Amino acid sequence: MDILTDIVRGLIGIISMLAICYALSANRKAIDWKLVFSGIALQIVLALLILKVDFIYDGFKLVSDGFVALLSYADAGAAFLFGTWPDGAWLVNEVNGAAPPGTKMPVAPDTKMEIFKLGYMFAFKVLPTIIFFAAFTSILYYLGILQKIIYVFAKGMSKVMRLSGAESLAAAANVFIGQTEAPLVIKPYLDKMTKSEIMCLMTGGMATIAGGIFALCVSLLGPEYALHFLTASIISAPAAIVAAKILYPETEEVDRSVTVPKERLGNNLLDAISIGTTDGVKLAVNVGAMLLVFISLVAFVNAILGWFGGFTGLNGVVNSFTDGRFATLNLESILGLIFSPIAWLLGTPSEDLILVGSLLGKKTAVNEVVGYVDLSIIKDQLSPKSIVIATYALCGFSNFSSIGIQIGGISAISPEQRPTLTELGIKALIGGTIACFLTASVAGMVLNEIIV
Repeated sequence: MDILTDIVRGLIGIISMLAICYALSANRKAIDWKLVFSGIALQIVLALLILKVDFIYDGFKLVSDGFVALLSYADAGAAFLFGTWPDGAWLVNEVNGAAPPGTKMPVAPDTKMEIFKLGYMFAFKVLPTIIFFAAFTSILYYLGILQKIIYVFAKGMSKVMRLSGAESLAAAANVFIGQTEAPLVIKPYLDKMTKSEIMCLMTGGMATIAGGIFALCVSLLGPEYALHFLTASIISAPAAIVAAKILYPETEEVDRSVTVPKERLGNNLLDAISIGTTDGVKLAVNVGAMLLVFISLVAFVNAILGWFGGFTGLNGVVNSFTDGRFATLNLESILGLIFSPIAWLLGTPSEDLILVGSLLGKKTAVNEVVGYVDLSIIKDQLSPKSIVIATYALCGFSNFSSIGIQIGGISAISPEQRPTLTELGIKALIGGTIACFLTASVAGMVLNEIIV
């Protein structure tokens, strides 16, 4: 697609997403359109600055490369515990059936081997990285460094979009930490926050990813994608605010002062490291267990659908309709067909609509990790443009399980807000999903291919 076509498709996607929010708004007359347009403008300007202005791009590239270098230090601990991945040869009898037990030999890459390598890498490289990064984030929080970074981002968004101090801080915190950790930054404000502010907090959590998941995604797709995950989280913050403020506009007076609470994590540095490590272990175990269960359930559902497709002849129809992209009727092909119109709105090339649509569907129905695992497996089948859109569209926690995570996590520190959290759960999911799609539309306008 040429640049003009990219811009037109991107604008269609943005207008379509805003129209969906408007149709579902709790109070259309109260929508602050100045905030909406300033938020979209901020998102586009940030994307252009980060991805198209050389010296700013170089600065963010330096930061993302620093993240990648930092994550690489987790390999030392993982190698001590689990050993290292052997290059050039592997025990292949269980994977390809190509050699007797115990035989080592070079193996030509194939799908089974790539999936096996992915599983090994995930278990013994990605999950340890999550633990390490969680501990490192705790160190930054204890030292007060993370709070200063959050304050700078919050102050900027508050000025441009005229937000309350609490929702500015929450939106900025969600760029760097998870949807259950970010509310801790605004803990003193939680009890008195309005419904619109709570909606903004929840939507921001749905529209971005945490540092640990950032580490996971970089490990899955490669270090060349680190800049794009960082960019996606940054430009999704104003998108989440826009979606939240259309879905549930502010109708009350709010405190617009931006003040970061002075609370620290832990009694001392070692305590902070211990807390971060424990939290990282919980997250890593949760991610691993969740993947085990959901991927197994997807395989079970696909087996049933495949049998049904063979019995009814639908397998041949699916294979023909998708030009061989899907050999049988399965969950991916169904989600691909359902979400392919959304994929088109985001600017996805026509030949990749069903594949990208299946990723969007899995991300929403299951979670973003499963979406990125699938993307890492099929990215060689996608055009650079489609990889761009999928990378940005999947970058958020907007899935059904996150509703429960937010209700449980936020109500634990502010029980008074539990009724509001349960009331706004589905709307926050919609807002977070639309924010991710807005980000993908903007990225599709700005980028024709992944910049590495």
